[in-house]
Amino acid sequence: MAGMGKRMRPHTLTTPKPLIPIAGKPMVQRIVEDIIKVCDEPVDEIAFVVGRFGKEAENNLVAIAESLGAKGRIFYQDEPLGTAHAIMCAKECLTGKVLVAFADTLFKADFKMDSTQEGIIWVQKVEDPKPFGVVKLNSDNVITDFVEKPQEFVSDLAIIGIYYFKDGGYLRSELQYLLDNDIKEKGEFQLTNALENMKAKGTKFTPGKVTEWLDCGNKDATVYTNQRILEFNKDTVRKSNFVNRNSSIIEPCFIGENVTLINSTVGPYASIGEGCVVENSTVQNSIIQTNSKIKDAVLSNSMVGNFAEYTGKSANLSIGDYSIIR
Repeated sequence: MAGMGKRMRPHTLTTPKPLIPIAGKPMVQRIVEDIIKVCDEPVDEIAFVVGRFGKEAENNLVAIAESLGAKGRIFYQDEPLGTAHAIMCAKECLTGKVLVAFADTLFKADFKMDSTQEGIIWVQKVEDPKPFGVVKLNSDNVITDFVEKPQEFVSDLAIIGIYYFKDGGYLRSELQYLLDNDIKEKGEFQLTNALENMKAKGTKFTPGKVTEWLDCGNKDATVYTNQRILEFNKDTVRKSNFVNRNSSIIEPCFIGENVTLINSTVGPYASIGEGCVVENSTVQNSIIQTNSKIKDAVLSNSMVGNFAEYTGKSANLSIGDYSIIR
C-alpha cells in the first residue's frame, strides 16, 4: 500500500488511500478483516508496506492489527519498483504461511481457505478480461498459465490481488532471485514472474474464487464500493450518538458519532463520518468523511473530505479536506 493514490486525489493528498473510510471503517481495515474471516487458522502478524505516510497513520495501522489479535509491523517502499519489490520490503516476515494482499481490493467471499494447498491465487470472473491479469486452469482446477492483460481471449478469471503461499521462505527466495538478477517487466519487479518460476518448478496454484470483487481505484469506484459494503452489512451498520432534527434516514447508511442531521434526507447508501452536520440537504450514495458541513445541497455519487464545507445545489462532487465551496 505504498502508492500515492493519484487517481483518488484530492482525497489522497492528505489521507493515504488505504485509510479512507468505507462505510465507517478504513479501507485497509476492511481488507484485513475480510481476509481473516476466510483464513482457516489465526493470523498472528500483519506487515504493512507503506510510503512515508507519517507516524499517526502508521500508529493507526498498528492499532488495526492489534484490534484483530495480531502484531502490526510497518515497512517502507521508497521507490515504486513493482509488486515483487514491495513484498520484499517486508522480507523478514516471509516465513511460514503467508498471505499477500494489495490494499485497494475489497471482496465478498463465503468460503474458508484451505491452508494445506501449496498456493492459492484469488480470482473473479469478469466480463472484459483485457485490463487484468488472468489465469488459465486445467481439468484438475490447477492454474496452468498467468496471462497479463490478454488482448485475445484466453480466460475470464481475473487475478484480484490476494495470494496465499504455504511456504513464505520459498516465496522470498524466488522474489530475491528476481532482484538479484534484475529481472523486470516494464521497468518493475513483478510478483507474476516469481509465480511463473514457482509453477515451472512444480508448485501447484489453485484458484480461490470470490463472489464479489470491489475496487477502490478512483472516486466513482470507491463510492460504489461503499454502496455494496453497506448493502452487505445492512444489519450491522452503526448509528448511535447522533442528533436527528426532523430528518429521514433511508437504509442502508452509516452515521458516525456526534453527527447532526437537520431537515435533511440521508440515504440510501450514504456514509456520514463523525462530527458532520447535514442541514436542509439530501445526501445519497455518497461518502462524507469527518467534521464536514453540508448545507442546502443535493449530493449523489459524491465524496467529501474531512473538515470541508459545501453549500450549494445538486452535485456529483469530489472535494478534499478543508475545502470550502459556497
